[in-house]
Amino acid sequence: MAKGKNSGSAIKRLIGNKNTVTLLGIVACIAILIIGYNTRVAGQISPMSVPYAKEAIKSRTLITSDMVGRIKISSSYVSQATNLKTSVSEVVNSYASYKTNIPKGSLFYDESVVNADEMPDAAFANIPDGNTVFCLAVDDKKTFNNSIRAGSYIDLYMSVTNPENNDKVIFARLVESIRVLAVKDNNGNNILKNSSLYGSPTQLLFSVEEDMFLLLKRAQLVQSVQIEIEPVIRNQNYTTNPNETQVSSEQLREFINERVMELN
Repeated sequence: MAKGKNSGSAIKRLIGNKNTVTLLGIVACIAILIIGYNTRVAGQISPMSVPYAKEAIKSRTLITSDMVGRIKISSSYVSQATNLKTSVSEVVNSYASYKTNIPKGSLFYDESVVNADEMPDAAFANIPDGNTVFCLAVDDKKTFNNSIRAGSYIDLYMSVTNPENNDKVIFARLVESIRVLAVKDNNGNNILKNSSLYGSPTQLLFSVEEDMFLLLKRAQLVQSVQIEIEPVIRNQNYTTNPNETQVSSEQLREFINERVMELN
């Protein structure tokens, strides 16, 4: 019993010693710093798996699963490279950008991988048989400050000075409920919804049947009078519940066709 009491007293004296307490505190702080440092370093250098190109991929090429592998890189690089693609699903079934090739062994970045809708020729991929693309020249003003987007249904109005009375102007709807196939800038790039990647719109593209294509082109080519075709936007419901695309005015159709020579 005496020995136990002596041991207890020794421990109490040791804990009560200010120098001992200070030393233990320093040791604990050093241990915490070492553990924290090691944890932080491990987090910085712990590898993270990301997709990479197993082969060279040419621009405009559809990226398939056999072209993509996975490689482990430092997680610190992944966190710093905010434009890095980190998931295979972000890459497969997308396209190598039309602006660049992707070298073998390269990682994938936002700038090098695009969706089908972002390709300059994407608008022509799903044109119905028998339809033709009609192109209407526009600017910021005619598109209501770039408010018209691909997929929207709009109307096309026609304006012309009355050839029988120069003091009067004809202005009426020529085509109703026509779907915008694409909006292009002056370099032919698609201007996408919620994107400011490109500049101002210069062209609206439409997919129309042959008869309507001929009518619209005739309106553009008539020389005896100056015919203007202007897009007019409607509300969201007009796009959500579109009507049949059709010529709205037979009078305007006749006005245009009377000024064109028909071929037999």
